[in-house]
Amino acid sequence: MVRSLVDLLTAHAAHAPGRTAYRYLATGDCDGETEEISYGRLAARSRAVAAWLQERGLAGGRAMLLYPPGLEFISGYLGCLAAGVVAVPGVPPQGRAQNHRALTRMRRLIADADVKVILGGREVITALAGLAEHLPELADLTCVATEDIPDEAAGSWREPDLTADSVAFLQYTSGSTSAPKGVVVTHGNLLDNERVLTDSMGHTPEAIAEYGHEMFVSWLPMYHDMGLIGPVLNTVYLGTTATLFSPLHFLQQPQRWLTAVTRYRPHTTGGPNFGYELCLRHATPALLDTLDLSSWRVAANGAEPVRAATLRRFTDTFAPAGFRPEAHHPCYGLAEATLMVTGSTVRTAPTLLDAADTGPHAGRADAAAVSCGRPGAGVTVVIADPERHEELPEGETGEIWVRGASVAKGYWRNALATRKTFRATLTGHEGRFLRTGDLGFLRAGELFVTGRLKDLLVVDGRNHYPQDLELTAEMAHPALRPGCTAAFSVDGEDAAADGEQAVVVAEIAPDAQGEAEKITDVVRSALGEAHGLPVRDVVLVRPGTIPKTSSGKIQRRATRAAYLDGTLALIDATALS
Repeated sequence: MVRSLVDLLTAHAAHAPGRTAYRYLATGDCDGETEEISYGRLAARSRAVAAWLQERGLAGGRAMLLYPPGLEFISGYLGCLAAGVVAVPGVPPQGRAQNHRALTRMRRLIADADVKVILGGREVITALAGLAEHLPELADLTCVATEDIPDEAAGSWREPDLTADSVAFLQYTSGSTSAPKGVVVTHGNLLDNERVLTDSMGHTPEAIAEYGHEMFVSWLPMYHDMGLIGPVLNTVYLGTTATLFSPLHFLQQPQRWLTAVTRYRPHTTGGPNFGYELCLRHATPALLDTLDLSSWRVAANGAEPVRAATLRRFTDTFAPAGFRPEAHHPCYGLAEATLMVTGSTVRTAPTLLDAADTGPHAGRADAAAVSCGRPGAGVTVVIADPERHEELPEGETGEIWVRGASVAKGYWRNALATRKTFRATLTGHEGRFLRTGDLGFLRAGELFVTGRLKDLLVVDGRNHYPQDLELTAEMAHPALRPGCTAAFSVDGEDAAADGEQAVVVAEIAPDAQGEAEKITDVVRSALGEAHGLPVRDVVLVRPGTIPKTSSGKIQRRATRAAYLDGTLALIDATALS
């Protein structure tokens, strides 16, 4: 009986020790430096890390993982699982501009998780030594570069006594609030969600054989649930091969993603919607001539709103390179459900509902709602009235509630938040449900996600989805950067009389600052025409200003706070005169 991913890694190392588990493109380029690790080597390195942790009596404790992009993170993470240590993936401080934010988050995570040890890359551990005055917590922690743990340590590894309820890791949510919440993911949760993901994406034995075990390419950050549970851990779950490279290298040259797909011909690869938009912006005729995307079976699209317009344009643009519309795989998930909840049907184009067919969503700016597919086997999804805790009829919009073995145990040492989010009861249904905080509706068994419950704007008694307002704004003028707009509401000057008023903050290209006044007018007009919505303020800001989570989701509440505090990085004031 398989109890954990540790058992599967052991089996793969025994049956195919020489098979490549992961290759890493150190420069992001297929013709650059490449690092590889086999299943035999991965098992040995993971056991060495595990034995080091066990010998220091850390089983059952928490280990923070601070690694740069690369393969060492995987050995550290699997080493924690093999030791019975709870992994806490984190983001290492990088550069002076990010240090304060990263250090603040690190401090909160260390305290909340009661971290006992920090595992990291050699450069990160060296850098931490110079941060002692900013992180006094380090004085009570053991910090080790896992590269420096000798291979010989693996000989003293002891197999941990793991059960389905044993905690595997804490996935800290990356919201905009100051208090971190660690989602408690068990080994049972992990195995069940890997099953759901495998089934949804068609990772059958036949597909694995057809692709020669080459199943994944990924640029997603490994410390985040989408990059970790998908390409990294599904690879171990299946015993296949994944090609990985740094998110930064993708952002610098998005075409690297498509070039890697062409070179390694994987079955599955994906990312948030903005990743597809970035590829579209770099799709030159010269690039298209070099690409062969015909092997691409599953183009996963999740973590942020999936745009019908993006799917259509991506298909039209890359069809000459062999990309097929049925490869699009919109999906929905969240850390509280480990990762995946619903996914599209493999080899079938996703369902798009025209505005006229979406009932309460008529008038959506992208003219279609995109299906995120059906729940996985054993996963129950219902649409609930969040106030009355009653299931809503098909087609009506409400809060998405989820039940199944992938749903995590709760939030780490936060009984109140756990009870509120993970222990919901629904009239006419047995058992507890996870309240996702997301809005959506079901149509013919398929889930259509429409927004966030708390992000919903209610202006003059009418509901407005921020995603719709943001897309309308971005489509109003080409100077607005795709996926870099935040819509939210603020109280009017006289809150009782004026109620909520809409504000839109948008990043614009540097060379468009001279048109700021015109752009503002165009955006206001578009929002009024498409949504009948007067806008209190349209604020244009410099690129890189809109706060986002690690997976690329717009942080509307953080943007709202910056707007109210007057701390947004506005474009040059002279451009507004």
